Amino acid sequence: MFYMHMNAMVAMSGMIAVLMLTRKWADNKRILMIIFSLCFLLLFSKKLVVFYAAFTIINYFGFVYLCRTTIWRKATFIFGIAANIVGVFLGVRFFVMGVFSSPLFDAIIYLGLIYNVLKVIDSYYFAYFFGKDGEVPAIDYANYLIFIPTFTSGPILKFRDFMADSKKPYTVDAKLFEDSIKRIILGLFKKIVVVTWMTGVFDHVLKQELHTHQSLFLLVWFYALIYFDFSGYSDMAIGFGRLMGYTMPENFKKPLFSPSMTQFWRNWHATLGDFFRDHIFMFFSRKTPSTALTASLSILIMVLMGLWHGFTWLYFFYGLYHGIIIAIENIFKLTTVNKKKVSKAYFYFRCLVTQTLVTFSVIIYSSNYDTVLRIYKGLLHFTG
Repeated sequence: MFYMHMNAMVAMSGMIAVLMLTRKWADNKRILMIIFSLCFLLLFSKKLVVFYAAFTIINYFGFVYLCRTTIWRKATFIFGIAANIVGVFLGVRFFVMGVFSSPLFDAIIYLGLIYNVLKVIDSYYFAYFFGKDGEVPAIDYANYLIFIPTFTSGPILKFRDFMADSKKPYTVDAKLFEDSIKRIILGLFKKIVVVTWMTGVFDHVLKQELHTHQSLFLLVWFYALIYFDFSGYSDMAIGFGRLMGYTMPENFKKPLFSPSMTQFWRNWHATLGDFFRDHIFMFFSRKTPSTALTASLSILIMVLMGLWHGFTWLYFFYGLYHGIIIAIENIFKLTTVNKKKVSKAYFYFRCLVTQTLVTFSVIIYSSNYDTVLRIYKGLLHFTG
């Protein structure tokens, strides 16, 4: 993660200073950003730069071809997405599972290639639905794929929004500058102070013999820890991204006040949830899907989101668990709650129920079978 390296922070801060000093140059952020991004990656690995140069060029040609072709459009579209998923996404996941190893793949995993695959997919959707009108210059496409502030862990940028920002001149006023700096400082505080302290407490309690109250504490504590960890990173990415002249979407929108699991996933890691909903439901947008189809798609989307986090059974069941709950909400029309039309007691009761359901599953993010099983077993250990 870039934001835990002082040199990376200094480099990004320097880039912002350069953009501010050259703001009268109309194309400063388009040209300077691609130079900065390539040099930035070069500091980590020469092989990484070569890989991303090839990755970007190949996908740009695929993108342009999809924009221009009038034959076999759907086949080309599906092949382009499948090639990225199979050739890159699964390859990285298999590395994590220990199927094979390579210093190059080690660096790629560290820098979050899976986020960039999602961006490639979004660009292919754009090309497929907009055709020639969706074609963009190679420099803007490259900037989109290797945009440093969101390179490792999001938020996931939408292709359409990034291209719209690329056409605008670099402008950062005093208000935006102040808000962005505060956002970066808040993110640093969460990551360096809060998460470090909370991790120490979590590890200390986990070493003890676990009974019901300890396991309940660990579930709640880990949920809070993950929230500060994820949102802290997002705060820094959003702050730096905005200072570089691009609009950054919010990734966490008060998820603790979500009265349903459906709304929770619109507020927690919102850009990831939006990505999977947009790119699956898009094919069913010509007509309103039935309740049964919506429920089924909800399960599919959540399972895919689970597997995106990790190609393991833990994440499969994590996605299935959330998918089933969202499917039930769809079937019984419980997906949304209008705070203005219900009592405060009912609204906050629904929020409490949602957070309870989330709390019992979020420990999966530890990605450790032993930890997960120990905590769940501890819930049934009532003595002590």
